[in-house]
Amino acid sequence: MDLLWPFILSILAGMSTVLGCLGIFIPVKKKDEFITFSISLSLSVMIMVSIFDLIPSSLPNIASTLGKSIVLFILFFSMGVFAVGLLNRCIEKEKGKGSSNLYKLGILSFIALVLHNLPEGILTFMSTYQDFSLGLSLTLAIALHNIPEGISIAVPIYYSTGKVREAIKFTLLSAVAEPLGALLAFIVFKNIITDQMISMFLILVAGIMITLSIEKMLPEALSYKKKKALYLGLIIGIIIVALSLLI
Repeated sequence: MDLLWPFILSILAGMSTVLGCLGIFIPVKKKDEFITFSISLSLSVMIMVSIFDLIPSSLPNIASTLGKSIVLFILFFSMGVFAVGLLNRCIEKEKGKGSSNLYKLGILSFIALVLHNLPEGILTFMSTYQDFSLGLSLTLAIALHNIPEGISIAVPIYYSTGKVREAIKFTLLSAVAEPLGALLAFIVFKNIITDQMISMFLILVAGIMITLSIEKMLPEALSYKKKKALYLGLIIGIIIVALSLLI
């Protein structure tokens, strides 16, 4: 397989995250409802991807026995849970406790998705290198759920700062992590990376995304008290991930 296509598909999968920036250009009359919808859509996608994709695909490869698999799952998932608290404290220290919850949410989403996109880039590259049709299907599935993940960065940062450039910058940096993962797969990890290593990292990422969704994103979405927008975002997020899994 030519190396060009694995890189192209990794770039396309990652850059789909930037499409989430389109949300900040939509003229909205009811800002609170739009923010609620965007956050609930994003948290729904993050939880669904973690529970129905990252964790099930990782468990069979994490260890040779059930007992070891359970221990390693708890260890790496717990690391993800603690990472959210640590990252939140770092953001407060850097920006000050006066920074808005919405801004901190956008930065936490950015960090979580950088960590998520790196192994996705590795998987996209390796899958396409082995089987182009498999890589293409994986790219389409990733692109589908990357768009609302991009929204989880762009919308909170834009509505907390009012700066379009700031929202696009962080979303773009998150997107670049995907082709960067592909580059690492080719240059650094080509001969040393294993399914077990990827599985452990994905479980850690699942821990981060689920904790971020429940502990930070859900309370923020609920704070606007717009139940219809909240439920609509949750339902559409479920549909998006279901479609990506079917692909």
